[in-house]
Amino acid sequence: MGTSLGPVLRVLAGERLSTPPLWMMRQAGRYLPEYRELRARAGSFLDLCYSPELAAEATLQPIRRFGFDAAILFSDILIIPHALGLEVGFHEGEGPRVETITSPGELGRLKDRLDPVRVGKVYEAVAVVKAGLPRETALIGFVGGPWTVATYIVAGGTSRDHIEARLWASRDPDGFQLLIDRLVAASVEHLSGQIAAGAEAVQIFDSWAGELSTAEFRRWCLEPMRRIVDGVRAQYPDFPIIVFPRGAGSKLRLAGAALSDVALGLDTAEDPLEANRVLPPGQAVQGNLDPLLLIAGGAALDRGVEDVLTGFADRPHIFNLGHGIRPETPIAHVERLVERVRAGAGD
Repeated sequence: MGTSLGPVLRVLAGERLSTPPLWMMRQAGRYLPEYRELRARAGSFLDLCYSPELAAEATLQPIRRFGFDAAILFSDILIIPHALGLEVGFHEGEGPRVETITSPGELGRLKDRLDPVRVGKVYEAVAVVKAGLPRETALIGFVGGPWTVATYIVAGGTSRDHIEARLWASRDPDGFQLLIDRLVAASVEHLSGQIAAGAEAVQIFDSWAGELSTAEFRRWCLEPMRRIVDGVRAQYPDFPIIVFPRGAGSKLRLAGAALSDVALGLDTAEDPLEANRVLPPGQAVQGNLDPLLLIAGGAALDRGVEDVLTGFADRPHIFNLGHGIRPETPIAHVERLVERVRAGAGD
């Protein structure tokens, strides 16, 4: 493998490194005092997402502080429904609010293409970040998985057990498929825009995939992800892609088989021994330290880091959390994490 690539891109190209590269989901966020200051200056969360300079600053803050091997663009998975014409708002202490679509007859409210003004601000931020990153630090763009984004659209925001989307998908699968199809097309468009602006890898977050049955997991999680991967690579052949079907559990083998040509993000519950048993040999993986261990710190954190490093030592591996870093995480514990990962297993 060519060593001109940074470590994250080398792993995504299939190389196993003795010291895995490291970044963290939600690494730009409320655990950082500089982010809280930036957030207060920006006004609303959407204002921060749509301000190229401020979004770029949020993206770069954890790189400056910790020297992570990848920066993930500061944005949100609900940019897609917003850019398709739905009203989206974020309210402190309440979570996001989204204009609902609950039947095929309401799909006409969605635009045919993403609003270029709204997504254009995101792509401007990508270009600003790219210009400010060290050459070896990868820039990762992202979208939410169509299933996860659909749950917000159907429920109008965060939903307990995502009952609204699951009921629509059960009662009218063909109608629900039409919403998924629109989100697949929009995801390909949005990822392609981020890549054209300078993203060097992308990740698809399907945060609510774990609640689906096996048949549902195939149809609403894996098949849309497969179509997004294929759509991106039709324009950018062999482009590095990470998929994160959170909560795959016993369905992890299905994910590995359907998406064997991309890196697979693993959540906290996935056991490295089982993952190594069911996934294709040589498939790159990402994960999967418990974010709570990062809060706990001390010996518990050290053991958790060691377990992840040892568990994935024989395949291409990007060290990450099993989900996003929590706001109450002490910065000193993040510094300890970086130190332990860079020291390697057994040191």
